Amino acid sequence: MAAQKSGKAPKKSGTDWRWIITIFVITVCISAVMSLISTNLLANATLGVSFVILISIIAIGIVFDIIGVAVTAADEKPFHSMASRKVPEAGEALKLIRNAGRVSSFCNDVIGDICGVISGSASATIAVRVWSMHPGMQELAVTLSMSALAAGLTVGGKACGKSFAIGSSTTVVRTAATILHFFHTIPEKLRPKRKR
Repeated sequence: MAAQKSGKAPKKSGTDWRWIITIFVITVCISAVMSLISTNLLANATLGVSFVILISIIAIGIVFDIIGVAVTAADEKPFHSMASRKVPEAGEALKLIRNAGRVSSFCNDVIGDICGVISGSASATIAVRVWSMHPGMQELAVTLSMSALAAGLTVGGKACGKSFAIGSSTTVVRTAATILHFFHTIPEKLRPKRKR
């Protein structure tokens, strides 16, 4: 087990500047897209829909946090067995585990932090809308309540998610690998149709 874990994530000396630059560019692009989408959706949404959007953003962060933790906790052995039985997603699962550091960085740091920032912005937008609908309420109290709600849902959700990810790491990694495999095979599925 220990040898398996040490073998899947070999340490490299020095700083991987290519990965740092790549993850920086990816973070900027994803953050810009997600911010644009959430801002446009919140601008035209009712108060109820705005809460749904906020919870959805928090949920995305929690789901990716679960994947990031599961990948670092998962063992390769079950997926070697699946690969020997020609299970389609086994190869994707092994790639995720063998690149656990980068996968975890992307899921936990990039997506998780972006969702945290955007959920904070969304909660502030909702707070302003609630206050404008009820001017008698204290603006500071509304803002603090919304921020506390977003923070509580995020922290509580991630705490529950981590326990689930560690206990069901194989299931989580296999599910993520199945989704990746589906998207990777879409071009192959479309090629025969184009030839016809």
